[in-house]
Amino acid sequence: MRIFIGILLAAVLVAGGFVFFILPARIDADMNVVRPHAPYTPSAEAETLHATLPVADLHSDMLLWMRDPTRWNDRGHTDLPRLRAGGVVLQVFSSVTKTPSGQNYDSNTADSDDITALAIVQRWPIRTWSSILERAVYHADRLNRLAERDDSFTVVRNRADLEAVLAARETDPTALAGLLETEGAHPLEGDIANVDVLWEAGYRMLGLQHFFDNELGGSLHGVSNAGLTDFGRDVIRRMDERGLIIDVAHSSPQVVEDVLAMTSSPLVVSHTGVHGHCEVKRNIPDALMQRIAAGGGLIGIGFWADVTCDDSPAGVAAAIVAAVELVGIDHVALGSDYDGTVTTTFDASEYVVLTDRLLAAGLSADEVGQVMGGNTIRFLLENLPQ
Repeated sequence: MRIFIGILLAAVLVAGGFVFFILPARIDADMNVVRPHAPYTPSAEAETLHATLPVADLHSDMLLWMRDPTRWNDRGHTDLPRLRAGGVVLQVFSSVTKTPSGQNYDSNTADSDDITALAIVQRWPIRTWSSILERAVYHADRLNRLAERDDSFTVVRNRADLEAVLAARETDPTALAGLLETEGAHPLEGDIANVDVLWEAGYRMLGLQHFFDNELGGSLHGVSNAGLTDFGRDVIRRMDERGLIIDVAHSSPQVVEDVLAMTSSPLVVSHTGVHGHCEVKRNIPDALMQRIAAGGGLIGIGFWADVTCDDSPAGVAAAIVAAVELVGIDHVALGSDYDGTVTTTFDASEYVVLTDRLLAAGLSADEVGQVMGGNTIRFLLENLPQ
């Protein structure tokens, strides 16, 4: 009996070790792929220009994964060392808190949730297993604790924070800013008071929807195609009062229409492509993009094939040029969707290849600077709370 119990205990320990330590890393590596490639060889012009650029990206899902952000990892797309190697001065970190089983771009319901299992195997706090709000608070805690561990990393909550990072960057090339946003506003759990909970946790940008319709309204990938609900309108008003930036990256076209009709605040589409360039449902209609830009908004172009129709560095550059032609150079930015269960052809340490391809595509050095980070930094300095 003792031998049997010993064997059983050993089996349990081995299984537990696999589930809680090996499996999460394997899932991460399988879902956040950088396609193998020979080292890129940017031009000398691109290398020189890139060294002067403050790169900024509007969307990374790094907080979803339990790799150590302080070390250069051999899986996924982002961590602090790779961001710094790529010349990044500001990264928006999103909080992914619920995803439907069988997730797709066409039609999803809110009846299932794959993040619960991920939370368990990655050993998130028990409170996150049953609460979407607590998952968002936990992700904010992770980023805030990261700033406590790294003196050159700052979680930006206002303009002064960002200005301080930019000033520090003049003498410290490792100075790096992070901004928190939600991937959908379902962490509010239908309670307007939770806008303030997220604000206190450090969030300064809220995505309204993700892959399913929620309490605020229809998703681009849901089933209703609905616009804002009454609760959604209340949330938009509360966000305006607080100074929270509105992201409509996964919102239904009708939600986008409704938001444009009720607020003068400039909107963000944090990670997307251009529909006229890559005709897929994931990219909202060009006319809506133009209206967002006309209101001072910002369009972040993603790096994966589903939105660019070509995920090579030249293909991503072509999608960016298409966005510039559609909405104007002042309204185009980077929206990688790094670590968002996508496959890319370069990671955050390799941003210089995009600078190279943008120059090759015909953008001027100043225009490349705007797209690679200048527009995002200007937008945030204008729209973050004081």
